[in-house]
Amino acid sequence: MNIIITGDQDEDARRRLRDAAPSARLEFAAHVDGSIGAADAVVGHVPEALLARAPRLRWVHSPSAGVDGVLSDGLLASDVTLTSSTGNGAIPLAEHAMLLLLMLNRDAPRWMRAQSERRWDRHVHGELAGKTIGLYGLGHAGLDLAAKAKAFHMNVLGMRRRTGVPAPGVDELFGPDDFPRFLAESDFVVVTAPLTAATAGRFDRAAFAAMKRTACFVCVSRGGIADDGALLDALRRGEIAGAGLDAHGVEPLPADSPFWSLPNVIVTPHNGATTRETARRGFDILLDNLGRFARGEPLRNVVDKAAGY
Repeated sequence: MNIIITGDQDEDARRRLRDAAPSARLEFAAHVDGSIGAADAVVGHVPEALLARAPRLRWVHSPSAGVDGVLSDGLLASDVTLTSSTGNGAIPLAEHAMLLLLMLNRDAPRWMRAQSERRWDRHVHGELAGKTIGLYGLGHAGLDLAAKAKAFHMNVLGMRRRTGVPAPGVDELFGPDDFPRFLAESDFVVVTAPLTAATAGRFDRAAFAAMKRTACFVCVSRGGIADDGALLDALRRGEIAGAGLDAHGVEPLPADSPFWSLPNVIVTPHNGATTRETARRGFDILLDNLGRFARGEPLRNVVDKAAGY
C-alpha cells in the first residue's frame, strides 16, 4: 500500500503518520508528481492531468475543511473516495464570527479611530441580545456558532439543504425555498457554508435587497458565495448596514479593493481559523483516517462529491 503525503511535516509528525499506518509505505513530498502511478492514496491536491495516470488511486484526503480547491471534474467523475478535515476549524470560525458581530453591532472601528487620535468618544451602541442571527450553512461551524449566539441571548435562524436533520441551538430551520424570508427576518446574516455549485453567487442583488436595511452581512467560510459587486452596491447604497468579511471573492484582497476603505466594512485576511488548535484537530483527523484506510475500515468525513461537501 503506497500513500503520498504532501505538505510540510516535521520528523515527529512523520513518525506519528508512520505509526498510524505501519503496514503502508508513506512517501512525503512537496507535491504530487509522476510517482502517483503507484499510489493507492494521496493526502493533498491531485492535479487533474495526473488522475489518468493513477490507476490504483482509491482515496484522496483534503487537509483543509473545504474541498473546492481539490474537487476537480476528473475527481468528481471518478470512483475515488474523497475525505476532508471538516470540523477542524469550526470553533475558531464561530469565535471569529462572534467577534465580527460584536464589532459591527458596537461600531468598534469608531473606538479604534478614537484611540489612535487619543480622543474620548463615548457613543450609544447596540447589543446582540434579542437580535436575530441567520446562519447560512449549518455544518460544524454553523452549529457551534448557533450555540454561541444563544449564549448571547440571540434568536437563531438556520438555513440548510436538508431540513429534516436536527439542528441544536436553532430556533427555526429554513429550506432553500424560504431564502427570501430567512433574509428578511435576520438582523445578521452569517455565511458558514462551503463554496459549491449551489452556493456560488447565492448572495446576489436580489438577496441583499431582501435583507433589512439595518442588517449586517458576515462571511467567514468561503469567498464567492456573495457576488462582490452586488455586496459593494448594497453597502454603498445603504441597502444593508454593514459587513464583516473574513472570506473574499479574490484572495489576497487586492490593495485597490473598495472593501478596504468602506466605513461600514470590517476586513480580516481569511484568518478566522488560523490557530494551532485547528492544525492539531486537522492532523488528528488525518491520523485517524490513515489508520482506517490501512486497516480497510470506513473512512471519516467522506465528502458527497456531487454536493461538494
